Amino acid sequence: MNSDSDLQIAGDILEVPHLLQPAREHPVTVAEFAGLARAVAADRAQWRSLVRYDAASRWYHRLRTGPGYEVWLLSWVPGQGSGLHDHGRSSGVLTVLDGRLTEHTERGTRALSTGAQRVFAPGYVHEVVNDSLEPAVSLHVYYPGLTEMPMRAAQCAGADTPVPAAPHAPARDGVIG
Repeated sequence: MNSDSDLQIAGDILEVPHLLQPAREHPVTVAEFAGLARAVAADRAQWRSLVRYDAASRWYHRLRTGPGYEVWLLSWVPGQGSGLHDHGRSSGVLTVLDGRLTEHTERGTRALSTGAQRVFAPGYVHEVVNDSLEPAVSLHVYYPGLTEMPMRAAQCAGADTPVPAAPHAPARDGVIG
């Protein structure tokens, strides 16, 4: 017992059912979305056999959906990148499943190795690139589901301005151009 505190718990708090929150079927908080991404990452059997590599363009596959969110699997061969973009009104969690990716933002560059995780809010502008010599695989959770991915063009002064881009096509497997 900690003598610096007058708080003591008598009995087993788990025996008081009204104090416990029921387990949620689907995530609703940032921490729960990050946890979902970590759980999917740990279950390699769930995603490993689905991965494809395309030398011409990034490959992607919608792994699952839930109320208000989507989970995407992407592969990156050396040299492939996303281009500078944001995710419209969606927040997200990016998790590197295999390999290494590099994230570029207005604040600088960050190396992301296997297991690295980035959480971002709507309007977060970044570019993700595989600048290593090996392929990489990443998992992306978007909430709400991704409906647009506006591409950006860097200006000389460092400000980003939107450029026209077709909305992300969330309902099919295939290639992101």
